[in-house]
Amino acid sequence: MPESRVPRRRRYLVCEPRHFAVQYAINPWMHPEARVDTELAVEQWHKLIATYRAYGHTVETVEPVPGLPDMVFAANCAVTVEGKVFGSLFHAPERRPESTHYETWFKAAGFDVYRPESVCEGEGDLVPAGRWILAGTGFRTTREAHREVQEHFGVPVIGLTLVDPLFYHLDTALFVLDEENIAYYPEAFSPGSREVLGRLYPDAVIATREDAMAFGLNSVSDGLHVFIAPGATALAEQLSERGYLPVPVDLSELLKAGGGIKCCTQEIRS
Repeated sequence: MPESRVPRRRRYLVCEPRHFAVQYAINPWMHPEARVDTELAVEQWHKLIATYRAYGHTVETVEPVPGLPDMVFAANCAVTVEGKVFGSLFHAPERRPESTHYETWFKAAGFDVYRPESVCEGEGDLVPAGRWILAGTGFRTTREAHREVQEHFGVPVIGLTLVDPLFYHLDTALFVLDEENIAYYPEAFSPGSREVLGRLYPDAVIATREDAMAFGLNSVSDGLHVFIAPGATALAEQLSERGYLPVPVDLSELLKAGGGIKCCTQEIRS
């Protein structure tokens, strides 16, 4: 029988994709020549926000800025643990101005913001997971940033190496289900990192490449409900068998920039 799951109400920070476009290519999903329907992206995003609120979560917004088309991907702006905020320093020059606007929001909300010295892309590569922080590197966030994160939060950081350019951020290859478990796609990681994950999470939910390519691992879980891309059908079935409740939300237009549900969602952990 599946275990009994208990959801926990979350506080999310998001940014409307009012100025969304694919104007440059900084990951393999981005093709500037492709047509982007900004109105559809906004419509899909609003459905995500309405879904979060329908399940009892608090959602706050940052005002989008013209000329910053990827600002919708709020997860990349920072990571917060116990009310402490570690900001971002983007790898791509095109995205670096986003950090200032998010920092302004956090400060106005009463948070101090640590500015990293090393390239670091927030919850894109830094995933708080109960007793530690899982930290990705290989394409964006550097190992030096992992050290900064551990010093700032005083929480153990587990470094994981990403090896497939399609899964350029940790949150495209792994997500936290609850305080004790995760779901992930093993082939996105180096052999040593796969072994680490196997030791830490022997009962993890293992996704197929099809699930991963559908951005099923760019999901958000409240401990019971898993907000997930509708194309990740096999993963959703596994989650249901484990006692989680998949909640499909379509963000297919934002996938044209290599982003999904988690990319759009910064969790504020006070």
